[in-house]
Amino acid sequence: MVDALDARLLLLLTDEPRLGVLECSRRLGVARGTVQARMDRLEERGVLTGFPPALDLAAMGYGLTAFAVLEIAQGKRAPVTARLGEIPEVCEVHATTGEGDLLIRVVARDNDDLQRVIDQVVEIEWVRRTSTSIALSTPVAPRVRPLLERVLR
Repeated sequence: MVDALDARLLLLLTDEPRLGVLECSRRLGVARGTVQARMDRLEERGVLTGFPPALDLAAMGYGLTAFAVLEIAQGKRAPVTARLGEIPEVCEVHATTGEGDLLIRVVARDNDDLQRVIDQVVEIEWVRRTSTSIALSTPVAPRVRPLLERVLR
């Protein structure tokens, strides 16, 4: 669980990830040591996992996003996910319930490039079947703000 101060700190870092501890303490109205201790505790608990830059993949030339559901051979999740991790365009892999075994998010430059990426995926030995959907838009981007704001209510 995170408390109100943790939520305020995480919202601040979400909005401005390059802020230093001193500036965070100034904006939150608490001691520098308090902010550092909170950040250390959040990292130790695995809540705060890092400070990667936010990247626009379309601006980098990867304007197409697709999701693929993979059916794989029983007991082969680990080797399949390891091989998926070797494909640079595979951005996420989730083990799922339901129709498929894995849900992957991939990016590509265009439809031909997507075909190349999907061909690499289906060449993995234990992948039995795939079903791919192209994302037309992202009306709600990945977010955590509403969860943090709920703590402040």
